[in-house]
Amino acid sequence: MTDRKPEESPGAIDYIAVEESPRFQTLKRTQRSFIFPLAALFLIWYFVYVLLGAYAHEFMAQRVWGDITVGLLLGLGQFVTTFAITMAYVSFANRKLDPKAQEIREELEKVEVR
Repeated sequence: MTDRKPEESPGAIDYIAVEESPRFQTLKRTQRSFIFPLAALFLIWYFVYVLLGAYAHEFMAQRVWGDITVGLLLGLGQFVTTFAITMAYVSFANRKLDPKAQEIREELEKVEVR
């Protein structure tokens, strides 16, 4: 056995260098600038709902229309918010992230083919 490292093929991609490249870092920063604020807002909204359910019984039990209560509407609002965030992220990714990722991917595919 030897300590020799296997020779890299000419088309080998240095994925660490790609990850550290300014273009990839910008892509990650763009994604995080969208995800983290929305995740924080959703968690705050969720915990407010849970705290209201735990401590504001009278408020959550107020009838809005028939047997529909404020608590029920806020609970359904959790689902609506989840779908809205998902649709917003898909739209954001299609407009901002996917074109940049496609450029990086095409560049890497050119290197790999050589």
